[in-house]
Amino acid sequence: MIHIGLTGWGDHDTLYGSHVSSRNKLQEYASYFPAVEVDSSFYAIQPVKNAERWTGNTPDSFQFVVKAYQGMTGHQRGELPFATQEEMFDAFLESISPYEAANKLSMVLFQFPPWFDCTRANVDYLRECKAKMKDIPCALEFRHQSWFNNQFKEKTLSFMKKENWIHSICDEPQAMPGSIPAILEPVQKDKVLIRFHGRNYYGWTQKNNPNWREVRYLYRYNQKELEDWAENIKRLHEQCKNVYVLFNNNSGGDAADNAMQLMKILGIEYENLAPRQLDLF
Repeated sequence: MIHIGLTGWGDHDTLYGSHVSSRNKLQEYASYFPAVEVDSSFYAIQPVKNAERWTGNTPDSFQFVVKAYQGMTGHQRGELPFATQEEMFDAFLESISPYEAANKLSMVLFQFPPWFDCTRANVDYLRECKAKMKDIPCALEFRHQSWFNNQFKEKTLSFMKKENWIHSICDEPQAMPGSIPAILEPVQKDKVLIRFHGRNYYGWTQKNNPNWREVRYLYRYNQKELEDWAENIKRLHEQCKNVYVLFNNNSGGDAADNAMQLMKILGIEYENLAPRQLDLF
């Protein structure tokens, strides 16, 4: 199955009418898409009650991609609010248990920062992460091009396959070294992840801009770009049972429109979505 969705459900204004409250946005979101990425888990390990509520507000077949906590991927600034690394991972595992119980956890996404390059120490840390996550499906996304340069590309893919990582394929500006090319190779036969970050080269390189989050993902994919990716997705689906496609280009509110545009190109009409609310007035 090709699962198309968005990163987060709160900021996609084109999906929601004035009748949809913030509390009901996920339920309305689930009337359009069969999957979503949980971003709030990156900034703080979420209370169990949040996952219980979110799983309860979505259809039985709905799937969550939960982003790993920033302390687990080296993004954390300052001291971690945990005594040990084991305590941090255990807290995260507890926080995602409701997704597992509801059979709605497609994967946990480990997105590493641009300074996480291909070194022996970092390879060892990836092994540690995978061991601590036990049998949880985990996707791996790099942000440093060294993992896929000519010297290490095949070794990286082989490592991901051997360690049972799901490949997170990115479409993003090629602003080396802090970005990676789109390597269209699933390393597992069950799942592969594709994340659309947009192609705003200028916004991607605004490291010292205090508003960088607002401009980095400011991009709207055109019809030709999505048609090209539709062909890539079809080929990936021939090699992999489940292809998850998430649009992250929402600085200008374009993600939802692009996702539905891609669904139309691929001729996808999902069944078993949540019932859509009606705005009577």
